Amino acid sequence: MATSKIAITIDQNTLHRLDLLVKSHLFPNRSRAIQEAVTEKIERIEKSRLARECAKLNPTFEQNLSEEGFEMEIDEWSEY
Repeated sequence: MATSKIAITIDQNTLHRLDLLVKSHLFPNRSRAIQEAVTEKIERIEKSRLARECAKLNPTFEQNLSEEGFEMEIDEWSEY
């Protein structure tokens, strides 16, 4: 995967905590730690967005919509 180099500003306390994670070999370097943190955060945001959108759905309406037309067609289905 192609990568891009960027510059970020981070507070000293967070940087110190990040360096402790690298020092304890949880991550090979700062860059990898930040990549994984950003990726995880984006995935959480996307999942919570999907959950919010799903919560807006009306289950009864969706059920009826998914079954629309089945009653008319059920007699035409082959019996197994």
